[in-house]
Amino acid sequence: MNHSLKRYFERLCGAGAIVLPLSVLPLTAFGQQPLVQDLSSGSSGFYQQTQRQESSGGNLVLFNQVQEHQKEIQQLRGQIEELRHQLEQLRRQSQQQYLDIEDRLMNSASNQIEQSTPEVEPEAAEQVVNAPSSRDVSEDAQADYQAAFAHVQARQFEDAIDAFKAFVSDHPDSSLTANGYYWLGELYAAEGELSAADASFSRVIEQYNGSSKVPDALYKLGLVKARQGEAERSRELLEQVRDDYPQSSAAGLANDFLRQSAG
Repeated sequence: MNHSLKRYFERLCGAGAIVLPLSVLPLTAFGQQPLVQDLSSGSSGFYQQTQRQESSGGNLVLFNQVQEHQKEIQQLRGQIEELRHQLEQLRRQSQQQYLDIEDRLMNSASNQIEQSTPEVEPEAAEQVVNAPSSRDVSEDAQADYQAAFAHVQARQFEDAIDAFKAFVSDHPDSSLTANGYYWLGELYAAEGELSAADASFSRVIEQYNGSSKVPDALYKLGLVKARQGEAERSRELLEQVRDDYPQSSAAGLANDFLRQSAG
């Protein structure tokens, strides 16, 4: 019994010899060991930091893409401005070409017609001022006609139109009535009222075929038709002047215009 108890205590002491050194290890040894942090917990944990870094990297990529798009937009805007400039240049060139063609159509070699203002031919003015009175031209008609023509010489075109309209209305049977309609055609053409000019020149040709103003009216009506875009009708009228009134000054002007148009 004592022998068994003795062996029990020996085994117990042997176990204590093993346990005791472990129990008496200094606590400072544990303090010197590195601690393992749990980065999966807390507001600044590992996963959140990783997500923040990924988010930051994604924002940088997006920022770079925006910058690239802005550069492309600026380049496109520059190209649009360049195209707009080229279109404006083409528009101006087309406008200038149109004006050149218009000038070519509206002016003969001797520059008898100006698009903006009618030229008063010296011979016509002298005929008006010195026109002798005849049995079918009253003094009132002569005075009214000369007063209307004075507005033409003074380049008072609106007043001249009103005056000639009053003249042909007040003196419908005068030998100067054809002249009145002719000058109305000139004035309307100068003001760009081509339909009214057409009607006035046509009246001279159709209703006063014995008037000396018929060749001039044919020539001027040919120019009006050219301005209205009726090239074939314009050519017919100018050829009619050349063929029917070859000795008139209007025939020479019509022939010049036909040569210019063909060239």
